[in-house]
Amino acid sequence: MDKIKLKNIRIHTNHGCLKEEELIGSDYIVNLVVWTPLKASMLSDNLTDTVDYVILNKIIKEEMEKRSKLLENVCSRILNRLFFEQKNILKAKIEVAKQNPPIGGDVESVSIILKRSNISK
Repeated sequence: MDKIKLKNIRIHTNHGCLKEEELIGSDYIVNLVVWTPLKASMLSDNLTDTVDYVILNKIIKEEMEKRSKLLENVCSRILNRLFFEQKNILKAKIEVAKQNPPIGGDVESVSIILKRSNISK
């Protein structure tokens, strides 16, 4: 199975349970891998025969803009939209990492990783 990967999408937004996180926000890094057949697009050289990574990036940005307390919620929303809007995706893995989380220690980031398959295909 073939893959399309979006690596290190940088976004500043306001997720988190603390009031300070809502007010000042944090920096996030998003990584996405989608598994999709690429044979048709390799042969046709036509964007309509593949999963458009511009659309994938747009979905990530739009869902990251919607405030959530938990990164689990954000990741799930992104995956839901990916599978709904891009029918050729067979499987996806997303990682959303909060940079410098307010957890009382010197921690570079904390991340949530979710994997999902489109079992109907």
